[in-house]
This record gives sequence, C-alpha cells and structure tokens, in this order.
Amino acid sequence: MTEKNWSFKNKALNENDINDMSQRYNIPRVVSAILLNRGVDVDTAGAFLKKSMADIVNPMLMKDMDKAVERIEKAIAGKEKIAVYGDYDVDGITATALMYEFLSDIGADAEYYIPDRKGEGYGINIMAVNTLLKRGIRLMITVDCGITAIGEAEFAKLQHMDMIITDHHTCKDRLPTAAAAILNPKRDDCEYPFDSLAGVGVAFKLILALAMKRGMRTREVFDKYVDLATLGTIADVVPLLGENRIIVDKGLCALQNPKRVGIEAIMDVAGMNGKTLNASNIAFAVAPRLNAAGRLGSATTAVELLLTKDTERAREIALSLDEENKERQLTEKRIFDEALHMIAADANSAKKKVIVLANEGWHQGVIGIVASRLCDKYYKPCILISCSNGVGKGSGRSIKAFNLFDALTKCEKYLTDFGGHAVAAGLNINTSDIDAFTKEINRYADEILTADDMVPSVEIDCPLTERSLTIANAKMFSKLEPFGMGNEKPVFALANARVAAADAVGMDNKHLRLRIIKNNQTINCIGFSMGQYADTLFAGDFVNIAFQLDINSYRGTETVQLILKDIKRR
Repeated sequence: MTEKNWSFKNKALNENDINDMSQRYNIPRVVSAILLNRGVDVDTAGAFLKKSMADIVNPMLMKDMDKAVERIEKAIAGKEKIAVYGDYDVDGITATALMYEFLSDIGADAEYYIPDRKGEGYGINIMAVNTLLKRGIRLMITVDCGITAIGEAEFAKLQHMDMIITDHHTCKDRLPTAAAAILNPKRDDCEYPFDSLAGVGVAFKLILALAMKRGMRTREVFDKYVDLATLGTIADVVPLLGENRIIVDKGLCALQNPKRVGIEAIMDVAGMNGKTLNASNIAFAVAPRLNAAGRLGSATTAVELLLTKDTERAREIALSLDEENKERQLTEKRIFDEALHMIAADANSAKKKVIVLANEGWHQGVIGIVASRLCDKYYKPCILISCSNGVGKGSGRSIKAFNLFDALTKCEKYLTDFGGHAVAAGLNINTSDIDAFTKEINRYADEILTADDMVPSVEIDCPLTERSLTIANAKMFSKLEPFGMGNEKPVFALANARVAAADAVGMDNKHLRLRIIKNNQTINCIGFSMGQYADTLFAGDFVNIAFQLDINSYRGTETVQLILKDIKRR
C-alpha cells in the first residue's frame, strides 16, 4: 500500500532526564520525551518552551552590523537618497516593506525597488543599478538577495554608490567585498549564534540595531514590525527554532488582530479573519496570495498592500491578488501536466535520480512550485527550466539527502549563475548546456544518493495508544508550537486498528475519510490528498497508521481527529 519508510525517534532516553524535564517545567512525560528526542535537552527546554524576548540575540553580534548602521546614519545625516532593493517572494516583499517603512519613519529619503521576475530575474542586475543611479540613489540596501552579486557591487562602487547587502542565502567561496557591509549569518567569518534567519529576519535585525543606536525603545520597534517578519519567516520555510521561533510566536499573536489594513484585507480574502492562526494556515492561505503578485505580475503591488493606510485601496489590492493567485493555480496545473507528459515520454526517466525538464515559454514565476510538486510526487530532486531566446532560467527543489546548492556548485561550469539553499535553488543556464548539465548533475547524484535515500520516510515521534487520543492531550502538545520546518507537529503511530469505513471525500474525491476501531474505541481520521486509498481499504482490514493528533471543532463541539500521514496494512 505504501513505499514510505517509518523511522521512530526513540533514542535511548534517560528516565532521569525525562523526569527532571517534566518536573522542572511542569510538562507531561510524553512532551519531555518528544523534546529530548528532538535534541532539546533539560537545560535548553526552558528557552524552547518560554519563547522569551530575553533570548533575542543582540543584533550587533552580526558581522558588519556596525558598518551597516554607521553607513545608514551617514546617509540620513547627509540627506542621501536610499533605495531598498528587494526580492519578489513573500520573504523579499515583507523585508522590503519593513526596511522601507522603518527608514522613512526615522527620516531617511527612501524608496524601494523590486526587479521584475520575467524581465530581470532574481537578485541584483546592472540595469537596475543604472536605473537607481539615474534617480540619484547613493546607498542601496538589499534585502533577501545580493550575497552572490560580486560584479554588481563592484560596478556600483565604481559609480560612487554604496551597497549594504542583507541576505540569508548560502554563501559561495567569494563574497561581494566591494559592498560597504555584508550582513549574512551564514558567512564563515560571522559569529552570530543563529544562522537560520529568513531574509526578512536579517533585515529585522538591522532595523533593531538602528533603533538601539538611536536610543529608541527596541521592544516597541519589535512589536511594530514583527507581523511583517513573521509573514516572511513562515513563507520562506526556514527552521522555526531559535529566534525564528520567538519571532513567529509573537508575530502570530500580532496577526491575530492585525493593525495593518493591508494584512487585514488579505487575511479576509483568504478567509482567515476570526480564525485561530498558526504557521500552517498562514503558509497555505495567506502567503500564496502575497506571492501571486511577484509570480505573475509586479511584486511592488504586494509591498503597497503591506504599506498602505487606505482601507479601500487595501481591499482592492487584496482582491486583485486573490484573482492573480487563481490564475497562478491554473498556470501551475498546466505546467505540471506538461511536465508529467514529458516524464512519461522519457524512456530513461526511471533511471534518472534528478529530474531536469526544460520547455520554451514556461512561466518563471510558477516553475518552482511545480518543481516542488514533482519532487513530492517522485521523491527525487527536480529542476524545471524556462527557456527563451537561448537562455534558461531554472528553479529546483530537493529531497532531504541531496543538497541542491552543493550539487549546483559541482555543476557550475555549465551555469551562468546560481544560488539558494540545500533544498531550494535557482539557476541561469544557456539552453545549449542543458543536456550536459542534466548528465552531470545525475552523475553526481549517482555518487551521492543510495536506494534508501530515494524512498520517502515518515519520522514518528513516538507510538500512542487509543487511550491517549484525547482532546486534553491534543491541547497539551500545543506547548510545542509554533510548528514548522525544524519543529514539525509531532507525528504518532497507532498499531493494529480495524477499519470500520473508508470513503473518498472532497472535490474530485481527493481526500480520505477513515473511521477505525481500536479496543471498542471509534476514531475519526482524515487523510488529505489520500483519496485513492478508499479503493483499497475495506471494513475489517487491520492497519497501522502514522498521524498527527488534532481537534475538529464543529458548531461549538470539539472532537478528536487524526490527520493521517501514512497507512500500512497489517
């Protein structure tokens, strides 16, 4: 029924550690066991559970932060024109809005610029630098981009424009040292203790450093901008640990009652107003609509939404983004279907460990999403390339065992540019080199990936019995929120349950509604995108299930519901 491997996080836990953690922090033993299994020890559990502002790191510990603050203050004092140069995804959009608004509030002569995805592509480009020079810009502050812009930084310096780079993407061997300051916690020479900030997180630290320098109340600055920092942090799927965990925890509280009319409008359109917010519904309902602007049109519209104080204008933009998101979904489906046909037509596709597909005219703003869907479907690294006039622009997603950034580094002789992370990256390539690149990256994958690496796995925190499936326990595990990458919602296992009924539900029978019985206890389950199992499960079958414990609220009544992650027939 399934090819997924189940791996249990049952380390050889010390009973004394479990007892000590449970007593010290007044938490149940099962919560202590989950934390210990995830590498949170007795001494660090307090910070993990409290999510305290006291654990926010001093921004001045970041390499070059002093240089960045000094250069910005000089620009403000000298009435120099400053441009905030962003990116077109939610991380870049929120970072742009945050940096621009703060600079404007402290008296800077600021504007913002986000490149057009189709016409300019990701990151800094010489054409944009020239455009800003003509506008009289003397200082450019990048957000969520720039760490690979070596030539662009040198060009700007020659034109007497300084550049401050704030980024969080993986650094290459060379840095753009012509820049006046480079803020990136992933720098090898940066001793900042947390290197997993989103791009908006790095920008957030910069405005907090400026606030400290000016003697402002930093907690007030934090509270004013944490909503934007949270949207970008969640959308960019960085680990919700350390500072990110604190930012998102405080930010979700702020978003529950949004003060920005633009955020209120987009949440209303997404059907989120009045609902209890978590990282998941922000990621799946709000973020795609903000992303839609930069995928199909101009991301500056989304920045305007976040900055506007006009309620009517906010509503107008939010509705427009909702329509663009629907158009994006249609475009995504078309490309996904075309990609499936290309894979089916390739007789050697099953042998290839990395999927590389290229097509003329594929929309650059959507190929990353399609690559992610193909990666999930085939559990292989996947790169999609949009070609036009002999040039290809690609976006890739990867599996746990394959560091995509490292792989692209091994193949860089075929690339004109690339950047990103271990699991997501972008690249530029001449179309004449695509075949050679495909062979090279697959040759590298053959050396790196084993057969076991190519089988998806479900990581299970611990087994539970049917007696533990209670509303009280479901609420108890909320102590571990916010959930996201690096701190996933706990997954449990229940063994040897009998199927009472299995039905396909939802649009196109996409989902599975499963009712199981264990020791005379009936348990309701839902499996999203698992509707195909309804044809293979029958009353009386015995199954093991991997699941998340959830609460279903309907007309004021709460019941336990299991969110299925996998099913194994006994």
